[in-house]
This record gives sequence, structure tokens and C-alpha cells, in this order.
Amino acid sequence: MARVYNFSAGPSMLPEEVLRKAAAEMLDYEGCGQSVMEMSHRSKEFDKIIKDAEALLRELMNIPDNYKVLFLQGGASAQFSAIPLNFMQKNNKADYIITGQWAKKAFAEAKKYGAAREVASSADKTFTYIPKTTREDFDPEADYVYICMNNTIYGTVYHEIPDTGDVPLIADISSCFLSEPLDVTKFAMVYGGAQKNVAPAGLVIAIIREDMLGNAREDTPTMMNYKIMADNDSLYNTPPCYTIYICKLVLEYLKSLGGLEAMKARNEKKAKILYDFLDSSKMFHGTVVPEDRSLMNVPFVTDSDELNAKFIKEATSAGFVNLKGHRTVGGMRASIYNAMPIEGVEKLVAFMKEFEEKNS
Repeated sequence: MARVYNFSAGPSMLPEEVLRKAAAEMLDYEGCGQSVMEMSHRSKEFDKIIKDAEALLRELMNIPDNYKVLFLQGGASAQFSAIPLNFMQKNNKADYIITGQWAKKAFAEAKKYGAAREVASSADKTFTYIPKTTREDFDPEADYVYICMNNTIYGTVYHEIPDTGDVPLIADISSCFLSEPLDVTKFAMVYGGAQKNVAPAGLVIAIIREDMLGNAREDTPTMMNYKIMADNDSLYNTPPCYTIYICKLVLEYLKSLGGLEAMKARNEKKAKILYDFLDSSKMFHGTVVPEDRSLMNVPFVTDSDELNAKFIKEATSAGFVNLKGHRTVGGMRASIYNAMPIEGVEKLVAFMKEFEEKNS
């Protein structure tokens, strides 16, 4: 059976080289006579896997020594609660910029634990842009400022990191994780669900500056206490071992390609192919202001719900799957994460051109 081009927002496609290597090692990982799925998280084999994964991540992202790297469960959504539980303690305040569904959900969780404040929002135009802020917009007494770096549903991204002054900045980077270089030192914490660019679902990676740790509320659940997880090297309990193993293979793959600068160049090339077509098409058009467009998630529509539905149906039959847009936007969305080959985007655009010619 031929593999399809999977444009899902997540879980998303993985590099074929990674899948083949994982398949070859499924029954016997490096001569140990067992699958990674079966081995103890306390074994020397898995200890090397998780340490190698962290070392590779630190190398690729240039993570300084004063940041902890945590491999956690619960996905990005669990961090919506864990972040205020761990960090909103000094002044019991936090500032949030609302740029989509996931920032909204994070904000709603934070309000349960303290004085969370909406600093800016792009809800007025269905999150089709990134609101501009200045240092003066933020409360200097806030314990942190929170942003969602790339908005999966709406296709927007921060090209410039907000200036929050001395207030620690925290970012959900789930859907742009490892897509291009990121200066970790501009943040007190970044975190992301792995199921976009890094690994299968079931893992979240958190990168936290050490001075942020150790201030969790007394009633913070043990499994949400970042200090406990850091003190136990992400092994307080059984972690998602196989997902961490796939993560390691993906990191090795990224390194073999030349790292995140090389990946950025490839992602920019893919995105340009699709955006250039959308900008020239008479039938299809993007929904995001050009200056805030994401390299990873590209929502687009026609002027007709019926035509949108017909396109999605015919595209699926042609092997371009999971193109249906989120219900709050409608239309289509092509998520073109790291593992999507350039030829996948080229073939999608060719199909869109043919569809436009037939249906104009």
C-alpha cells in the first residue's frame, strides 16, 4: 500500500527514515533481545536512550546548562495547569496573550489559581493575526507572561518574541518545536507536545530555567511539580519510553540533515510554494495576515462551503489526507511539519491547480 501525504495538525507524519529504523529495531533493540516497548525504564539500555535524547536536544537547540530538560506525560494540556501551580506564587499574578484556542484554554486554567490577566487578544478577527504588544503592556509584578508561539488551528506565529522586560516569559511551542532555531535564553520556559515534529503522541518536553524551579504551591500534584521531575531526571515514574525512543531517532535525523538552520530553510521553501499559490489563486485564499503566517500550519478556504467539502473529498481520494480545517475556521488546513517532504507540498499545489481549473 502506498503511503499518503498526511497534512494532519497532529499526530502528524514522522520521517520515513525514522519509521524504518524503528521497524528494524522493533523486536531487538541494539542486540539486547527485546523491544524498547518492553524494557525497564531503569535499565542501562533505556538510561542511555533518554540521556542521548536530552544531549541531542541540547545540541540542536543550543540549550544552556542552567536549563533543565524534562520528558513528561500529560501532553501540553496538562501544562496549562502545571504552569500556574509551579510559577504563579510570588505575586499570584500572570499575564496572558490570547492568540487562539490553546492560549484560551491555558488562560482559563490559570484563572483557577490566581489573578490571570488577558493583556491582548486577536479574537476580534478570529485569531487571524498576532496582536502587537510593548513592554509597558505587561504588569511588572506578574509572575510570568504566557504566549502560544505557533497557533496550530489558526496558522499564526510569533516572528518577533514579545518584550516582557524583567517578567519571565513562558511559551507553548508545540507546533513549531524544532522547525527552526529558537533562542531559549529569551524564555524562562518553553514546552511542547511531541506529536507535531518530535515523536508520536504521549510525550511533552519542557525546557525550564533552573531559577524558576522550587516554588510550586504546596498542593501541587507530585506529577505536576517540575522540581520533583527535574530532581528525578524525568524518571520519578515510568515515562513514555517508546515515545522518547522515537524522539531520539527524530533528533538524530534532524542532526543528520544539518540541524535546525537546515530544517528552517527546508520549511521556508515548502511554505513559500503553498503561500505563493494561495496568493495567486482566484479560488483558494489564505486566512492569515501575511506578516504573521506560520511555516507549519496553513489554513485556506474557497468562497463556498460546498466547494470546500468537494475539495476535501477529492483530495482525500487522491492521497492528500487530513486537510479539513478546524471547525472554528472552516475550509482547509495543511499542516506541513518537518516530516512533510517538499514533493508533498508540490503535489498538493498541483492538485489544487487542477481542481481550480476543473471547478472555475
